[in-house]
Formats: sequence, C-alpha cells, structure tokens
Amino acid sequence: MQEHHVVVVGGGFGGLQVVHGLKGANVRITLIDRRNHHLFQPLLYQVATTALATSEIAWPIRRLYRDRREVTTLLSEVGGIDRQNRKVILTSGETVPFDTLVLATGARHAYFGNDAWEKHAPGLKTLEDATTIRRRLLLAFERAELASTEEEKQANLTFVVIGAGATGVEMAGMIADLAHKVLPPEFRNVDTRKTRVMLVEAGPRVLPAFTEELSAYSKKALEKLGVEVLLGTPVSDCTEEGVKIGDDFTPARTIIWAAGVQASPAAKWLDTPSDRAGRADVGPQLNIPSDPDIFVIGDTASVMQDNGKPVPGVAPAAKQQGAYVAEVIKSRLAGKTEQPAFHYRHQGNLATIGKSAAVADFGKIKLTGVLAWWIWGLAHIYFLIGTRSRLAVAWSWLWIYLSGQHSARLITQKETLKDEA
Repeated sequence: MQEHHVVVVGGGFGGLQVVHGLKGANVRITLIDRRNHHLFQPLLYQVATTALATSEIAWPIRRLYRDRREVTTLLSEVGGIDRQNRKVILTSGETVPFDTLVLATGARHAYFGNDAWEKHAPGLKTLEDATTIRRRLLLAFERAELASTEEEKQANLTFVVIGAGATGVEMAGMIADLAHKVLPPEFRNVDTRKTRVMLVEAGPRVLPAFTEELSAYSKKALEKLGVEVLLGTPVSDCTEEGVKIGDDFTPARTIIWAAGVQASPAAKWLDTPSDRAGRADVGPQLNIPSDPDIFVIGDTASVMQDNGKPVPGVAPAAKQQGAYVAEVIKSRLAGKTEQPAFHYRHQGNLATIGKSAAVADFGKIKLTGVLAWWIWGLAHIYFLIGTRSRLAVAWSWLWIYLSGQHSARLITQKETLKDEA
C-alpha cells in the first residue's frame, strides 16, 4: 500500500509543528516554502534595529530535516490548488500531488487599500524586510551627518512607526534606545540624541491586546525612552518626504509600518469563504468546511475561541494548531473517525520596551519592568532552535545589556546615500 502523502505549505511555526508532530507516522511528507529558512518572527524587529544578526533567528529548513528521510523539502512558490485532482500547483508550472494538505502560509502586512505606501513605509514580516529597515535606519543617521541644513538634518532624524501593537512598540523602543544611548559618541556633525521617534496609533491605546493597566505602563515607559506616542489619530498619507497624521504633515525620511496584516491567498486558491483579512474560515478540526483533508492553520486561518473571539495571530497559537492537525491526521490514519475540536490554550502575552523593560500578562499574574524583561528574554531563548542559536542570542543580549552597544550595525547593500534617499 502506498504511503499517505501529506503536503505542508509553509515553513513557519505552524507548518514545522505539523511536520514535527508526524514523526514516526506512516506518512510521506513534502514541505514547500518559497524561502529556504525557518524564521523566528518574534525577534525580527531586533534584526531591523541592529541588535541581532540574521543568522541568529533563521535556520535552513533542509538542515532541520536532514535526518528525517520521509520529509522532502521543496524551495518553490505555490500559485494555486487543484482540489479536484488533489494537486498543489507551483508557480513554475509543476504540480505536487497530495492525500492530505496543510496550508500554513502566514500573512503579510496590509495597508488598508493604500498599497502605494509600502514603498515609503515597509512592514516587517521577512528577513528581507528586516534588512531593508535596518539599512534605512542606519542610512538616515549617515544622511543626517552629511546634511547641510537643519531642516534636512531633522527630517533624517525623525522616525515614524505606524501601529502600536507589540511589533510597533518594540520597534519604537529599540530605535529610541539606539539613537539616544548607543550612537551619540560616534557622530560628529549631528547629535543623535535629538532624534525624534514617533509611534502613531489610530486606536485609543498602545498594546490593545493587553490590559489597560499594562497598556498605560507601556505608554509611560515609551515616553521615558523619548518616544512620542500619538493615539486616536490615523495616518492619512505616506510619501518619500514624510507622513501625514490627520491633517498635520511631519517631514520624516524613515517610516515603518506595523499597523495591519493580510493573509496569504490560500482562501482564494481553495475557493473557500474567508474573513475581511483574507483568513480562511475553518471548522472545529481546522479543515475547510467543504473538504476534511485540507487544513488551514496559523495566520492563514480564521479560528474562533469558545468565547467568540478569534485566536490571536501569535507563534504559540500556530504551534498549537500545527500539533493538533498532526494528531488529527494520525488519528484518521489509525481509523479513528471522531476527534475533539481544537481548543486554544492561552499562554500569556509578552512585549518588550527598550532593552530593560517589558510587560507580561499571564491572566491573574501581571508583571512589568526588569523582571518582565527577563521573563520575556528567557521565553524567547527557550523557543529558539538549537543550542548554538540560544547561546548566540543570549550573548548578544548580554553584550547589549552590559556595554550598551549593538553589534549588527552593518549596511551591506550597495545602494549609495543618494540612491536610498
């Protein structure tokens, strides 16, 4: 009898957890991803703000499964799904047949109908995004050093982060720390302590996923770092020259988008219902309603909790869904037709503010300050893959904590100051 073929599209947290959970099962697995690495997205902003190197938060997928002979890894991009003939269609024109399909294709940043803003306000979802933002950050200071007028100097020293979720808060705090504490001794013609970091949020508070108490603490901690927090006013335009917030225009050469996400086209590939963000509607066992053998998980899926709220788009949720789907597949292969519905276990919310403050919400237990920062750091190191990565990240953080220096401040692309501006 031919082995059951499971195709997993997406090498993020959810996809890898499916592959991990199927170890030892009588299945053949094909893992498809358009990049050759698994990325630890929660620390992506630290690459963008020069705290970590790319190799410290990403690992080659092939290396992860070199000892799993039943796993085939394909570096390719999916262009569609032929449900009738049970095939995944690659953009190269080739097809991959499947018995069971798991789509864990993640999400990209969304500009709410203003896609032209992406050129001026990049988001942060990939290593390419992180290195682009890092380059723009560092070149902004270099251009300020060369600027011949105070107006141009200040425009280059103004950084605007749009969106005050965890990514936006963490990004703004790290930029402020970099500008106000790390860089001042290194420049001669410009005082980087005069850098203006603005965090803009259309909603009423920062970190809306946290309690109001922790949100208020985070706002004060950001302001203590020198971040200007603007709440209740949406951005109305982003250009090469700056950003328009409400009716006011602020000259700024560096704008970073952290305001919204849009799911991958998976729901369109499957011709299945989805929510406004493009996330595919799934049933209690995370399969699409019209096909029990096609699962959608992670940021690609719209999964509801028992309280009627959606499961948050965070790494622990994707990992739980991946582990659940692996168990469902194994149970079905064993002839068990009934499986319990997926139940999300909330493990708490964590967010860091600068290099020594954070907030942690574990339900009844809520922490702030240095203790929360240490818990945040330990939690993230624990989920990194491999001893080498854990040691490298721990050493980088210890170096920053003790010396105040960021070690990954390299501008590696060939663009000149003029080209980048």
